[in-house]
Amino acid sequence: MTETVNISITKIDKSKLDQVDFANIQFGKTYSDHVFIADYDGEKWKDFRIEPYDYLRLSPASPALHYGESVFEGMKAYKGSSGEILIFRPDENFKRLNISGERICMPALPEEVFMEGLKTLVSLDKGWVPDLEGTALYVRPFIFSSDEYIGIRPSDNFTFMIITCPVGAYYSKPVKVKIETHYTRAAPGGTGYAKAAGNYAGSLYPARLAQQQGYDQLIWTDSKEHIYIEESGTMNVMFVIDNVLITPPTGDTILNGITRKSVLRLARDWDMKVEERKIAVQEVVEAIEAGRLQEAFGTGTAATIAHIDTLAHEGKDHKLPPVADRVFSTKVLKTLDGIKTGMIPDKHDWVYQL
Repeated sequence: MTETVNISITKIDKSKLDQVDFANIQFGKTYSDHVFIADYDGEKWKDFRIEPYDYLRLSPASPALHYGESVFEGMKAYKGSSGEILIFRPDENFKRLNISGERICMPALPEEVFMEGLKTLVSLDKGWVPDLEGTALYVRPFIFSSDEYIGIRPSDNFTFMIITCPVGAYYSKPVKVKIETHYTRAAPGGTGYAKAAGNYAGSLYPARLAQQQGYDQLIWTDSKEHIYIEESGTMNVMFVIDNVLITPPTGDTILNGITRKSVLRLARDWDMKVEERKIAVQEVVEAIEAGRLQEAFGTGTAATIAHIDTLAHEGKDHKLPPVADRVFSTKVLKTLDGIKTGMIPDKHDWVYQL
């Protein structure tokens, strides 16, 4: 049944926009003027509204605080050459939000609530979409339990919100990553495929240990043997070995990344050989040592393409080929950025224009 989405709008008294230096934006530090909110009362989603960005009133007994009943998404809005606002593949974010929510026993969010809320909010705060190269408006939709109940059971009441913030580059340079062979991000049968809040909380400690050793991120391996590569802390991972693009298959331990999906589509469009298969850590290390690994990079909404400069395994740093020599990842980054900003034709209807 189609949901009627009548959105009430309460505007901020005075915009904070004039306080922002768009040439110096830190990722996730500055938030736009308004938020979209909807509530679920145990039967239906209702009370669709846009309000000024502000702190929440939340029960201390909220299961979101005690049991991590929260899921989220991330996407970006860009300013096109004619000033139009373009959002990259929001339909895929909507689908994945509900896939994550189902795993946490949340009610399905209607597509029209998601899309109308997104469209209305970003249109209202379109002045917050930066137009400098390498910048965008980051969009964060999320759902959390709004019950007031301490007890382990599925919640009855939920809140859906969308907040936005102007951002610059997530990584300002190629990254150094460490292959993690002790700690585990996800296990078969778990929530690794969902963008559930607890997944990320559990990754913080091993990631901090790696950062103390001089690395930017981890590459997680399978939970049973720590033999096979899975994904990075904020990204899916891809390798080009002997001109073949190789990436682990998605499943219940690996997030089905939207940027990942887009990169694979473009590679196949360009007749590049693609393999979605298990890839052993040893296979990657041997390819590096033999000079057969040409490129390694992460894919994700925040970074789009993050070149991997160094891959550490069992106490040894493996230096990878220079970015200047990386043909595929350089081309795919340029192409995705061009599609997102309307500079390159969108042959797959990925871009939603406001």
